[in-house]
Amino acid sequence: MKSVFRTFRFLKPYLGPALLALLALILSTAGNLVIPALSQRIIDLGVAEQQPRVILIGAGAMVAIALLRAAFAFLEGYLSAKVSEGVAYDLRNVLYEKIQRLSFSYHDSAQTGQLLTRVTSDVDLVQQFLGMAVLQAIGALGLLVGSLVLMFVISPATALVVLGLGPVAVVVFAFFYRIARPLFTEGQKRLEALNVTLQENLAGVRVVRAFVRRAFETERFAARNTAVMELQLKVGRILATAIPLIFLIANLSTLSVTWVGGIQVIEARMTIGELVAFTNYILMAIFPIFLLSFLMASIAQAAAGAQRIFEVLDARIDIVECPDARPLPDIQGRVTFEGVGFRYFESQPWILQDVSFEAQPGQKIALLGATGSGKSSLTNLIPRFYDPTEGRVLIDGIDVRDVKLDALRQQVGIVLQETLLFAGTIRENIAFGRPEATLEEIIAAAQAAQAHDFITEFPEGYDTPVAERGTSLSGGQKQRIAIARALLVDPRILILDDATSAVDFQTELKLRRALEVLMEGRTSFIIAQRVSTARDADQILVIDEGRIAARGVHEALMEEIAIYAELYYTQLEGAEETRENVLLYDAALSEEVAQ
Repeated sequence: MKSVFRTFRFLKPYLGPALLALLALILSTAGNLVIPALSQRIIDLGVAEQQPRVILIGAGAMVAIALLRAAFAFLEGYLSAKVSEGVAYDLRNVLYEKIQRLSFSYHDSAQTGQLLTRVTSDVDLVQQFLGMAVLQAIGALGLLVGSLVLMFVISPATALVVLGLGPVAVVVFAFFYRIARPLFTEGQKRLEALNVTLQENLAGVRVVRAFVRRAFETERFAARNTAVMELQLKVGRILATAIPLIFLIANLSTLSVTWVGGIQVIEARMTIGELVAFTNYILMAIFPIFLLSFLMASIAQAAAGAQRIFEVLDARIDIVECPDARPLPDIQGRVTFEGVGFRYFESQPWILQDVSFEAQPGQKIALLGATGSGKSSLTNLIPRFYDPTEGRVLIDGIDVRDVKLDALRQQVGIVLQETLLFAGTIRENIAFGRPEATLEEIIAAAQAAQAHDFITEFPEGYDTPVAERGTSLSGGQKQRIAIARALLVDPRILILDDATSAVDFQTELKLRRALEVLMEGRTSFIIAQRVSTARDADQILVIDEGRIAARGVHEALMEEIAIYAELYYTQLEGAEETRENVLLYDAALSEEVAQ
């Protein structure tokens, strides 16, 4: 329950409406408790003593109290909804903001479907608890205590008989809560697994159909859906057992009152009106017990949801600003790696080891190497997506860990290997890093990225809607928009993570010519799959198993480094191409760049 109690702090901004809702609930509960007393008076004075005036006044009072109860119930319901929706709103915002701040290392291991479940289903469970279950539990306990007190006022002996069955109800509650609590936690985990499967299949629907795996994925989803259903049925069986037991206890209480109270009426120690009132109070005490049996499930679900929410909120952020972090002034773009070693987790092997080099302002640094050699990991250290495990990364002599993150990343432009566009227009996607950019600036960036021509071919031009994840555009079109997005922020350091991988030969020629102009004056890091893309770089770093295996310019590396020559003739151009074809290809690229 510790996690449940922690959620109460989200009630603080809504304390006023919550207290008003509680007051309305108390007044509504008080009205409920008055009704049996009025019934007793009507029966004992109005009916037994034949006083019509007492009956009329009592009936009028009941109507007035019923109207007031309705008004208070409406007020309590409205305010409760306001509080619960406010809490859910704040929880979602806090969770989303924390997810945005969590380090890349967290997202490397977390699944999207898991996080979606935390922000949606788990928040809904806590919302229901704070917005309804808490007040309903308070109201139920108030009605239960009030009913018992008034029963003692009417007949202490009869009330003791009812009270004697109370511990039995408590034992039943505790027993079933203990059984249900872990089941609700497991239920959320199974729902999370179901959401992960659903998210993966929606994102990869083309892959599923292309490989004719629809039947397999349907069976996999059905299996996880069955697991959710089976657990819910198990919970349903527990509740189906608990609720009849609660009713059995309530019926035994009513039977005991009828027996004991009937004897007292016969012996003239209790009036008929008092017996009727007592019976009504018994029914009022039964309702809270019945309600609490349902709230038991809500509390257990909220506890499971709250625990999972705080797992995210309590997650450690690896990349944090130091207390005295300073703004990063306009930089020249000198990037230095000093003895950098990096691995994602202590138990995992090193991704980078003893990496040291310096990129002067305006230089082009090409990173070549086999898949998994550490090229992308190296560039990820520059904008502090990760921190080096050993050594340090400096920009203009300043350790990147000593400056504010936003100030650092605003001066680093990135085109990631996996192009991601957002739902919106092409204009909005290009201006993602500078929403205030004018249309003229956006067009200039698109022209530089060789994207303007195909954008203007769309009927709506720059206002053309982009489908989710950019699926309405080709790979090359998405890549060029991503390049324009990076160029619009006018960074001093530019990182191109295999930025031309998704374009054809002719498009790459255009991009190379544009990028040569745009990289002028910027420190550029180019992660390339083709040596031809890197041959004009000021420095070429060949990365092999996390180390710099060779460095230099193209001509020197071709003569001196066998691993570089091997990459040049085989790996990056494809084993089926002959050396002659490769040379012709490079010549064509060089000619285009020169123009």
